[in-house]
Amino acid sequence: MSFKRNKYKVLKGAVSKELAQFCHTYFLNKRRVARFLFDQKYMSPYTEYFGVWNDHQVPNTYSHYSDIVMETLLQGLHNKMEKETGYKLQPAYSYARIYKDGDVLHRHKDRPSCEISTTLNLGGDPWPIYLDPTGKEKQAGVKVDLDQGDMLVYMGCELEHWREAFKGKDCSQVFLHYNDVKKKGAKENAYDKRPFLGLPAWYKGFKISKK
Repeated sequence: MSFKRNKYKVLKGAVSKELAQFCHTYFLNKRRVARFLFDQKYMSPYTEYFGVWNDHQVPNTYSHYSDIVMETLLQGLHNKMEKETGYKLQPAYSYARIYKDGDVLHRHKDRPSCEISTTLNLGGDPWPIYLDPTGKEKQAGVKVDLDQGDMLVYMGCELEHWREAFKGKDCSQVFLHYNDVKKKGAKENAYDKRPFLGLPAWYKGFKISKK
């Protein structure tokens, strides 16, 4: 399947099941630690270092912008992404969630830093994602099933994508976002406007002084 022609592509076994399971277990453990620290008031629930439960897109669900393990996946899959898409890419950021029973991901398109996006299934119960490859809105869409370690790559700013109500215990997904270096604004959107990968969102626009 040509990514440039179809604007999406499924990569079976993008990472090994062992690596995906490691990331899934790691993220479950991190959620448990974060919940304990927040409940015991050792840490503000609004800090981003251990993830949050106040994501506006899927409220009350554990989410994490720029977790260092997920950012490392973003780096590690960079060459594969360039090969599979045919574009020269600049990493933007990672975003991970552990979905719970009843969660819904409403139809949406992504912001500019998510020009070429992925959703990588780390583990948990199966949950299909839908996308509309026509680029139009409110179409029936294509259903994509991802096994552990599989990854859907898609034009995040052009194609609507969504998930219907989740029926399961948990499902870990990480979204890895890249930009075409030849597109306007790519330089400004590098690392989602942060000095480098791994930094939390409040470092967007931060300038490192050159000595």
